[in-house]
Amino acid sequence: MSVDTDTLSFYNRPNVEKAVIPVAGGVPIGLEGIYSRELGIGGVYGSWGECYNNSRLPSFVERRLGAPLNVDDVLNLSELGFDYRQHIPDLDDAQNLELELEVGARLLRKALEVCGWNASEVEGVLIGMSGPVSHDYVSQISRMAGISENALKVSVHKACDGSMGALHLSLNPGLSKPGQLNIAEYFRGKKVLVGGIEGLSRFTCGAKDKNALQLFGNGMGVIGVVPGENMKFLVGRSYENYDTEGLLAVRMYYPHSPSDVSKDSLVDVVQEDTDHIRVAGLMNEPRDGASIEMAGLMGMVKLFVRTGVQVVADVFKDYQELMDRLGEPGKPIKLGIVHHANFKINTLKAKHLSKLGIQFPMPWLLNDFGNVSAASNIIAFLRQLHNIYPGDHILFDGFGAGTYYDVMAVSMG
Repeated sequence: MSVDTDTLSFYNRPNVEKAVIPVAGGVPIGLEGIYSRELGIGGVYGSWGECYNNSRLPSFVERRLGAPLNVDDVLNLSELGFDYRQHIPDLDDAQNLELELEVGARLLRKALEVCGWNASEVEGVLIGMSGPVSHDYVSQISRMAGISENALKVSVHKACDGSMGALHLSLNPGLSKPGQLNIAEYFRGKKVLVGGIEGLSRFTCGAKDKNALQLFGNGMGVIGVVPGENMKFLVGRSYENYDTEGLLAVRMYYPHSPSDVSKDSLVDVVQEDTDHIRVAGLMNEPRDGASIEMAGLMGMVKLFVRTGVQVVADVFKDYQELMDRLGEPGKPIKLGIVHHANFKINTLKAKHLSKLGIQFPMPWLLNDFGNVSAASNIIAFLRQLHNIYPGDHILFDGFGAGTYYDVMAVSMG
């Protein structure tokens, strides 16, 4: 595990295109596009809201809480890998909807531009979101971006694992269940946009958890993928391990069937209409109706590290066996793109994997965002795109509250 120590704020990066969305007096937005001609793959990532560094953040948190923070309540955020995050002011429901629709539409339009695609060519949009601002959010932003009504929209609600759950669905035909559309087979060879859009500043407005208010911020990222062509599935596993202790309780701002942890799966897959599928994971929800409640930083380590290491180890074993069958024994994983929950969690995962003889680079790349949930893997991937070449094998490691894991190895280009 390595850390990028560049602490330049996101909006001050040289290639970020900045604008102001005219909602509530103006909300800043920044987007950065990245494209690899060698791989034929690219995308866009960014954020919206006012930028807060670690020294300014406590005053913002105190306004949200309506009470002062004790000295012991202030996290050492740089130690956790975060130096900045973006937040919006408190808005009403109509303002939040208007703002996030414009954010999502701008992201998709910019992704089309970067990839060199016409909106009419796109046959799918898959977006991971922890707490959607509306149930038809993906359909609405796709329409605003000019994408055909007939394109399949897939909304994935598996907390921080949302974007990796979406990518996995688009690549791995083995995830399909009887009676359901095989999304990977349907999208094979077609142009699709995959990513995560997380308005976590809105989401945490309903929280009184001091750690959550310091860790989370707004972030988004989308990549243009042609499954089976510029990104090819090798091996992967999707795993559920219900958080019975409620170590990370998250309110479900989306429909879900009645709670039943004895079911074969905690995930509902519902065809809302002919062009929209909702994938919704069961969450342990805060008892007081808040949006999020954390059992401290050590609780997050307990929740994600042990099972997370096992899932990565299982996928790595599958990968080695596949390489042996293909006559490429020992072919390495070039890079691991890991969800950025916090630097200590990822460092500990790398340490435990190393003890199992599993080692590959897992760079820390989001100092200027905070924990942006389902957006983090996509941002990290785009920031490493210039280091990836045709034929490289990349491992994506997604994990989120619930608890959900999507880990997959892919071949690039």
